[in-house]
Amino acid sequence: MATRKGQHRGVSNSPTFPVTPQTKLQRRPDRGSYDRALAYEILDEALVCSVGFLARGEAHVMPMAFARLDDRLILHGASKSRLVTTLCEGPRICVTVTLLDGIVLARSAMHHSLNYRAVVVFGSPVELVDPDEKRAALVRLVEHVLPGRSAQTRAPNELEMRATRVLALPIEEASVKCRHGGPLDDAEDLALAYWAGQIPLSLRAGEPIADAAHVPHGPPPVAALGYKRGRSDSRL
Repeated sequence: MATRKGQHRGVSNSPTFPVTPQTKLQRRPDRGSYDRALAYEILDEALVCSVGFLARGEAHVMPMAFARLDDRLILHGASKSRLVTTLCEGPRICVTVTLLDGIVLARSAMHHSLNYRAVVVFGSPVELVDPDEKRAALVRLVEHVLPGRSAQTRAPNELEMRATRVLALPIEEASVKCRHGGPLDDAEDLALAYWAGQIPLSLRAGEPIADAAHVPHGPPPVAALGYKRGRSDSRL
């Protein structure tokens, strides 16, 4: 686990997460998993997470960019923002990630559904203050978006480093839930004259568009051409 002195534990040797009162799946446990590799696969494909926390007795859920660095989630934000200031106090938080793979159309309205892959992580974030660890975490945030990009940009200067706070959340209390496949209609509805099936969904990137205000002095990164996230199939 990360500490305020910049120390952290290594990657966990356990292939599964422990089942806790918070992570135990109550509804459709057959769709759940505590497999660490599966959770990391989903986290590595996603670009945005939702961070839930309490502040002054009020519940908040905020979208944030993130990255996984070994067995920690990396979050960051402006030093003076209320969100980051609150998180740096180390409250108990919940971070969720959802990848939407398809729309499921059933013969009955009740059985319409979505195909998805989701991860929920509970824990207390810790601010990274060691300069080297902080820089490594910021590099990982850039690399998560576009592999190789950190070597093709100017690194943060000291002013930017002071203006940014970085947090690490251990991925030790987590669960996964997924749905894939077609509709699950009741037997008595199978003869109804309504179409049933799936509409696959995926995140697709367009062609890179150069900065129109200030023409770049170099070509677009190779990784930006044909940009993709995660695996090619959606396991529908």
